[in-house]
Formats: sequence, C-alpha cells, structure tokens
Amino acid sequence: MDKLTLLIGGVAVAGAAVLVYNLNQQPTGHSMAPPETVTLEPGEPIQNVNLPEQLSEFAAVGKVAFDAKCVACHGVNATGLEGLAPPLVHKIYEPSHHSDESFYIAVQNGVRAHHWRFGNMPPVDGLTRADVKGIVAYIRELQQENGIF
Repeated sequence: MDKLTLLIGGVAVAGAAVLVYNLNQQPTGHSMAPPETVTLEPGEPIQNVNLPEQLSEFAAVGKVAFDAKCVACHGVNATGLEGLAPPLVHKIYEPSHHSDESFYIAVQNGVRAHHWRFGNMPPVDGLTRADVKGIVAYIRELQQENGIF
C-alpha cells in the first residue's frame, strides 16, 4: 500500500469515528423543539416569561407597538397563545436561528408555518421598519432575560 492510500483510509476512519461520536451525544441546553401544549386550553399562554427589571427606552417603545399589533396572537410579553401563535421567547427565535431581519420580513410578507402547528402568519399592516426595530429590541430583551441567548 502506498502512503496516499493509508492517509485516505486514516481520514475515513477518523471521520467515521467523529460521526458516530456526534450521533451518540445527548443534546444540551435549550431544545429547538416546540413545547408540548396538548394540556393547554385554547388561548392560554404557552411559555412562562420572566420580565426584565427595566426595559431599555427603545425596547419600551417596541413593547407599545408589540402590544398594539402582536399581543392578540403572540400573547402578553410574547408568551404565545395556544391555538393562535407561538411564543417569541423561545430558543427557535434566538438571533442565530431567526435574525432580526426575519422579523422585518415576517411583518412585511407574512410567514409560512415551518416550526409550529399554528398555520401561516399573515403580513401585519400599519408598522414601519422603525416600529419593527423597536419590537425586535423588546423581544430580544425578553429573550435575554429568559436565558435564550
């Protein structure tokens, strides 16, 4: 056998070992899976949300916009409401998975359901990009307070 064949074989064995190791690891941290909600009544909050002692001024303005346009579906403090819409204080919506830009796109275009069973989100009229920026700041501060990121 030549050296190249041995090298390729060694890399293949090492790669297979890493793959087997990773497949056998238990996940840690927050689950990306939506929480089980079958025991909740329609309209009940899905998540418990801890509130920051104080919001930044920008996030406080965002909360006003959230309460006006989002709370009917996503619940007070973005807890989500069973049968209506998901909680936004959830690992699925952490910045590395759903960027701030994804919130702008969702408001402008709506969203096809892809993580949850609530159905599609329609576009939201009457919000400027600045309004959405404040809403995102509010959601991100709630997420931080709840250890999402």
